[in-house]
Amino acid sequence: TDTSHVPAFTKMLNDASDPAHIPGARVVAAWKGGSADIESSRTRVDKYADEIHTKWGVEIVADIKTLCGKVDAVLIESVDGRAHLAEARQVFAAGKPAFIDKPLAATLEDAREIARLAAAAGVPWFSSSSLRWSEITDSTKGPGVLGAHTWGPGPLEEHHHLDLSWYAIHPIEMLFTLMGTGCEEVTRIVGSDADEIDCRWKDGRIGGVRALRPYGGYGAVVYRKDGVAQSPAKPKTGYETLVRQIVQFFQTGKPPVPNEETLEIFAFMDAAQRSK
Repeated sequence: TDTSHVPAFTKMLNDASDPAHIPGARVVAAWKGGSADIESSRTRVDKYADEIHTKWGVEIVADIKTLCGKVDAVLIESVDGRAHLAEARQVFAAGKPAFIDKPLAATLEDAREIARLAAAAGVPWFSSSSLRWSEITDSTKGPGVLGAHTWGPGPLEEHHHLDLSWYAIHPIEMLFTLMGTGCEEVTRIVGSDADEIDCRWKDGRIGGVRALRPYGGYGAVVYRKDGVAQSPAKPKTGYETLVRQIVQFFQTGKPPVPNEETLEIFAFMDAAQRSK
């Protein structure tokens, strides 16, 4: 319960009076978790646990094993990607499908191990940034994409070995939404206020990501056969479409984002780290 996604998602699912209410699932129980060495985790975990318990009656339980006995599916929301492998291992062992929030893991190796454990247990999972479903991608994607450049905030967190996974995964996820899989080569240029990651796909197309520091807005430029498309200056973003995708996934067992694509995104970030 150490990310703002927890009260935001719970309100959408549990509050029928919310204009963004999404029917079909309810948050009924939660485990706090938390990482003492990450400030944004330790300073929020109790606050968000209390909020969802007080406002929406969510039961706070002592451990993941107890949690899995009370639910049909699990949202792995720990803000710390390092925690996700150990958490997912327990969830998959209980046979529960899982949405694993960004970042899926803190390393490529952990991401691959999560996928292996899920396959061995026969349990479906997916992971995605909410920016995959936003006005940025909706306004620029289309047939005949020749290349794309995306941008977004890229602050770093010292405990995440793949430093782009902490926050720059948002514009990276947008790039893969627009370009698809098949990235072959990655080069990263490190600057004082931004990093530029240039990449080439197997079919010769070129893409790029700019990770801004400190925080900045999100956007994309897409080069298509029918011209150049640019996202709005102040695009609409939010969690509603992502949460709808999560509920549908829990109902059908079919991931809206292929696991293979998520692993390629992590291979992309791993290559960018080695380039740095």
